[in-house]
Amino acid sequence: MKLGRAHIIIIFLALAGTAACAGLIIQGKTSSGGADISHEYGVFIGFEGKLEELAAYETIVIDAQYYDSDEIAAFKEKGHTIYSYINIGALENFRDYYDSYKNLALGEYEHWDEEIWMDVSDPAWRYFIIEELAPELVAKGIDGFFVDNCDVYYQYPQEDILNGVADILSGLKDMCDTVIMNGGDAFIDAYCARGGNWKDLISGINQETVFTKIIWDEERFTGASEEDKSYFCAYLDRYGSQGADIFLLEYTDDAKLAQEIRKFCLAGKYHCFISDSLELEQTEGM
Repeated sequence: MKLGRAHIIIIFLALAGTAACAGLIIQGKTSSGGADISHEYGVFIGFEGKLEELAAYETIVIDAQYYDSDEIAAFKEKGHTIYSYINIGALENFRDYYDSYKNLALGEYEHWDEEIWMDVSDPAWRYFIIEELAPELVAKGIDGFFVDNCDVYYQYPQEDILNGVADILSGLKDMCDTVIMNGGDAFIDAYCARGGNWKDLISGINQETVFTKIIWDEERFTGASEEDKSYFCAYLDRYGSQGADIFLLEYTDDAKLAQEIRKFCLAGKYHCFISDSLELEQTEGM
């Protein structure tokens, strides 16, 4: 991400005039464990607490590397769905495998000092993701992947990088039907332009900052430019109209802008998560 923060996806609150939460309200639904499920979806990639603290959400995105199979199974038994974050195009220095693969770095990651862009064309990195890391997450019982940093192709627009991203996504799709790509517009457009079918690689797209913008130097959020908003809306419509699941991840503490985002997602039947924190560590969206 970065979603990064570190890391899709998503929550939509259909409470007219209310900006306290960001999830679609599910009226009267109760999990098998008796807990009230009041939100459709939540993205908690930076969350470090117990999964039971997220019981109000039907579907969650977490970094499953830091949860064991028993925790995940117990949460799913209560009627929840879990997608795991997986970073294929960059490497964070807090990962336990950082020292083993940092030599494959392509360059520094602007705004995220703890990350480096990775050479996805390198066989060792692709093998690690597809044959080791992803299978470990699947073995924990996750329901799908939330894939970050396919934008490595935007940073390094080379044929071998495009092929590397495609190979990794294809491998993930073979393991799980649900593969949500965070960002990646330059990659997926280039892949399809050469005759590829996006359905072979992903099931959906999550796009950050369609309506919002991060002012990095000032550590604050604002509205996106009309040019950027138009570009990303067209991008999402292009694939959404072909059947891709579409998610927006927005960062703002502006209630009026949050309401605009929700209305847009309702009209397009998209999902969204609105956060006032880049770290996505809170148990609720805005």
